[in-house]
Amino acid sequence: MEHFIVSARKYRPQNFEDVVGQKAITNTLENSIKNNHLAQALLFTGPRGVGKTSCARILAKKINQEDTNTNNEDFAFNIFELDAASNNSVDDIRSLTDQVRIPPQTGTYKVYIIDEVHMLSQAAFNAFLKTLEEPPEHAIFILATTEKHKIIPTILSRCQIFDFKRITVLDAKNYLKKIAEKEEIIADDDALHIIAQKADGAMRDALSIFDRVISFSGKKLTREAVTQNLNVLDYESYFEMTDLLLENKIPDVLNNFNSILSKGFEGHHFINGLASHFRDLLVAKDNGTIDLLEVGDKAKKKYIEQSTKTSISFLIQSIEKANLCDLNYKASKNKRLIVELTLMQIASITFNGEKKKSPNFIIPATFFTSLSPSNKGKKQPKKIIKEASKELVNKSKIIQPKIPKPTFLKDVERRSSSLSLKSVQKIKEEIKNSIELTDDNHPKDTFTEKELLSTWKNYQKILLKEGQKNMASILATNPPSLQKGFDIQFVLPNNLMKEQLKQGKPKLLKYVQESLNNFGVKIEIVVNETEEKKYAYTPGEKYIKLKEKNPLLQKLKDTFELDL
Repeated sequence: MEHFIVSARKYRPQNFEDVVGQKAITNTLENSIKNNHLAQALLFTGPRGVGKTSCARILAKKINQEDTNTNNEDFAFNIFELDAASNNSVDDIRSLTDQVRIPPQTGTYKVYIIDEVHMLSQAAFNAFLKTLEEPPEHAIFILATTEKHKIIPTILSRCQIFDFKRITVLDAKNYLKKIAEKEEIIADDDALHIIAQKADGAMRDALSIFDRVISFSGKKLTREAVTQNLNVLDYESYFEMTDLLLENKIPDVLNNFNSILSKGFEGHHFINGLASHFRDLLVAKDNGTIDLLEVGDKAKKKYIEQSTKTSISFLIQSIEKANLCDLNYKASKNKRLIVELTLMQIASITFNGEKKKSPNFIIPATFFTSLSPSNKGKKQPKKIIKEASKELVNKSKIIQPKIPKPTFLKDVERRSSSLSLKSVQKIKEEIKNSIELTDDNHPKDTFTEKELLSTWKNYQKILLKEGQKNMASILATNPPSLQKGFDIQFVLPNNLMKEQLKQGKPKLLKYVQESLNNFGVKIEIVVNETEEKKYAYTPGEKYIKLKEKNPLLQKLKDTFELDL
């Protein structure tokens, strides 16, 4: 059995030209070597599997090569790799700094590659600072990390930083296509695209997934094989679901979602994918944004075709509802129900906006009553349909103005005589009612201060029954006084009570006016400064009041050294 080498090792870049998706960084490093402008401390940072360590090894070889005929193995002794994840102590860094002092046997530079440098301890970082700031002329340090924020600023300030970006889906797919050709594997464009998407920007992950799928499907790589092996939702599922949503087929939508769940997919994963699908449809509606679709050529045609069936308002509302479902999914106790409700809401968008307005969906009530069991045998189906269609036609016609029915003498109300007692009494009542309805002639019965106090107390009882204890206590502070005319003056000790009473004043005034049958009553709220001093609210004021009543309280406070 021949030893198998994984694609991530077999196709590891040996030159800067082989590095995928990092053209800006590789060009910068090549120019730095040519122009002898390379810094002695470099920091490569970025996500996993994007080529940081590969670029560090290529750079270590390049800086010692004087011509193309030089054997690469001659410089193997000049490259030192240290894994900071397992060698993160101060002693490991001290042994490294001791080696740095020794010049190289062959070549010009000794290169030290420290991988996962963020794993070094604080003491190890501090021990490394001086060497990193003033290294020997023959030493170059290349630090690699996925978490730049964990490195102390004093280390960052001593390094030339290169930020590696994520590999785009298109770059990863094209690189996989080259490897498939070298391995003589027939691969569908959509299959490679799904693998590139699943890798999430890491080329090493893409190659690992590629090996796994090849082991499953053999020399022919299809979209179905990839989706089945990786257990990912195929975009065909989203196309099918979107068609059902646009056709308002809610039962079919729920059955389709049930079949997706039965395949082992989570509702959260599905609703996020559906939101991304709506986003891609929105992007496909405009030729200016169609390049933002990171899909294969076949899938792109399908997106353009389905985007013509959807409106922008439908897509935006659908994305909002799917996003809301995503936010509430984890907090929901019934996770399946929240996804199903979202799908039903999305399926109802076009139904509520378009079909309800169509008169063709109005079915007369007589159609259903005629089909009831009680009317069985009375009318034939053809006759029922004929009557129903006739009623639809009548409803759709323009409504004609109704012609009043002719009246007969027996239906005409007889006029009452203007000289009868009944007519005179009726005229008097109408005059009285018309006078009372005017603004200037409301009833203004006289009342005494005793009647006012009784009405005031009754309103307090009503407030207590309603649970408004605060307002009732304010009204109980002082009795109201009757001034000239029908003006009522109510004195309060502070402005706080006045502001609270103002909120309930309209109801109070209405009750007093109706109880006393006097709509000319006015209530004036007055704050008495001397009255305000009678009430103690703060602990200091309460202490002063108690001390006025009992002077020995001051002696008690001084004797035991008490505080308020």
